[in-house]
Amino acid sequence: MSIHPSSVISKDAEIGAGVVIGPFCVVKGKAKIGEGTILESHVSLGNEFGVVELGKNNIIASGAAVGGPPQDLSYKGEPTQLIIGDGNTIREFATLNCGTVKGGGITRVGNGGLIMSYAHVAHDCQIGDHCVIANSTQLAGHVIFEDHVKVSGMCAFNQFVRVGKHAFIAGDSAVNKDILPFTIAQGKYAVMRAPNSIGMERSGYTKEEVDAVKVAVRIITKGAGTIEEGIARIQNECAETPAIEYFIQFIRASVAGPRGLAI
Repeated sequence: MSIHPSSVISKDAEIGAGVVIGPFCVVKGKAKIGEGTILESHVSLGNEFGVVELGKNNIIASGAAVGGPPQDLSYKGEPTQLIIGDGNTIREFATLNCGTVKGGGITRVGNGGLIMSYAHVAHDCQIGDHCVIANSTQLAGHVIFEDHVKVSGMCAFNQFVRVGKHAFIAGDSAVNKDILPFTIAQGKYAVMRAPNSIGMERSGYTKEEVDAVKVAVRIITKGAGTIEEGIARIQNECAETPAIEYFIQFIRASVAGPRGLAI
């Protein structure tokens, strides 16, 4: 463990083996820092009310504010949480907030992610594994990113939006509805424009799975008829694969949810 003498560390903090805390960092409240994690410099971690947990081998760059209280007028100092997994990189001046009681109390980030400079992850967001959030992208409260979501720079996400796994959001998009898994979305407001075939191939999906998703995406985004008619077509025209089953489940959950699909 290495802590620069200019940094201020809460007496309630738990710091793992091999942690490096650089100059002018402030660690507040009941923060837990997993082994091998690095706080480079001028990092603000935690707050006086909540609990912030960092897993192993994370890198927090200069100026990041991780685990501040939620920016929500209903918050009254309840002991909510921000939980971050292992192997993430959080770059300069990114901000991540703890949850709220009304949102379940936990903001969560998975493993192996990259959150770039000036990005914001608001209260009660749930970010999966291996997600990339590029510079200046802003997530409002309660946003869900499933695993392997990739977001380009300067995007904005409304509250309660859900983005399926292996989706890609093009830069300068404003997202106010759910984005299906395995799709590419773009625009103001964003709509799904194509399957993310390259992303699927890079992640090891078979040609059969990729081809089936291509047909399914075309049916939902370009086809006529209702959503239920589209689902029926997918079941009739696409090979039964785990990816297609998950795709259909996501459609049904979104149609029943608060935002609907970005078509």
